Amino acid sequence: QVQLVESGGGLVQAGGSLRLSCAASGSFFGINTMSWYRQVPGKQRGLVAVVSSGGSTKYADSVKGRFTISRDNAKNTVYLQMNSLKPEDTAVYYCNVVVFFEGHYGNYWGQGTQVTVSS
Repeated sequence: QVQLVESGGGLVQAGGSLRLSCAASGSFFGINTMSWYRQVPGKQRGLVAVVSSGGSTKYADSVKGRFTISRDNAKNTVYLQMNSLKPEDTAVYYCNVVVFFEGHYGNYWGQGTQVTVSS
């Protein structure tokens, strides 16, 4: 099994910064993509940013230039540095990892962490 532990959410004023972390543990051979998603009540969960095993990144248009995703492969951890936060960034943020075992892949979600940006 794979466990994901998220941390770093909280309440911040508009214009402020937060850093989210998500650490993966368990018995797997390696990690493929690591991603952050977010969800607000009544809406579908949407992709915020993704980083590949090779370090390539992709961002939602709404966060480009403000958020940075990174990963530490030695620690099996993905980070999301969020700067210049806006009230519309308020959501529950979930990390997602695709890990590979012998012969197959698995897709896992973190428990979610609340980010609230006040105006």
